[in-house]
Amino acid sequence: MSTIAQENSNRQPKALVIGVGPENGLGAGLARRFAAEGRHVVVAGRTKEKIDRVCETITVAGGSASAVVMDVTQEADVIRLFDVAMTVDENGGAADLVAYNAGNNQPLDFRTMEAEVFESFWRLNCFGGFLVGREAARRFAPLERGSILFSGATGALRGMPKYAHFSSSKAGLRMLAQSMAREFGPLGLHVAHVVIDGGIDGERVHTRFADLIKHKGEDGLLDIEAIADAFWTLHRQHRSAWTHELDLRPFKETF
Repeated sequence: MSTIAQENSNRQPKALVIGVGPENGLGAGLARRFAAEGRHVVVAGRTKEKIDRVCETITVAGGSASAVVMDVTQEADVIRLFDVAMTVDENGGAADLVAYNAGNNQPLDFRTMEAEVFESFWRLNCFGGFLVGREAARRFAPLERGSILFSGATGALRGMPKYAHFSSSKAGLRMLAQSMAREFGPLGLHVAHVVIDGGIDGERVHTRFADLIKHKGEDGLLDIEAIADAFWTLHRQHRSAWTHELDLRPFKETF
């Protein structure tokens, strides 16, 4: 047994959530869900005020969390983040669960899209997933355990008008997760991709797409807590029956 594994044996492992933004968002919901299971959650995002608020909400509720400000598209930031998450300390043992929730989406005209814009979506939606997936595999493989969960989207399955930049980057993330699952599953790592097929009932939809809420009606958007439950279920699956890809959508969503 490795030194980390020995030190880890009597400590609850940490959980790491990357791409945490507003308190009423999926990243924050994942962090709260993992904390409710007794995990110390490392809450990672770009905006200090937002992730500090999420950590405060968790601690007020009796949980444990710490914030790390970072940019997931920067290799040094990702390595530093995993150094924190894998350290055995008073907060818990080395992490065995990471959720990659970073991403961005907006409609853009393909003909007028600048190359830098296309690349920025790829860096956040796909390249960041590579950096996180690589570091997680490096750290988890020697321990022969751990879950690496990626937030996906409808765009990973089909490209829609004005979303070429988004769909291509999310499809890339999906293939990344699929390749990782085949490479690292036999080593004891559970890699899963969650297709979130529909609008999430969070701050982004409420502030940008108010008409969509009225159009979808009751239970027409995905509930954040319900999505978070699915992520936790994936982590808790027995290795004899792992799910690699899970698609979630409201009961009235067409597909």
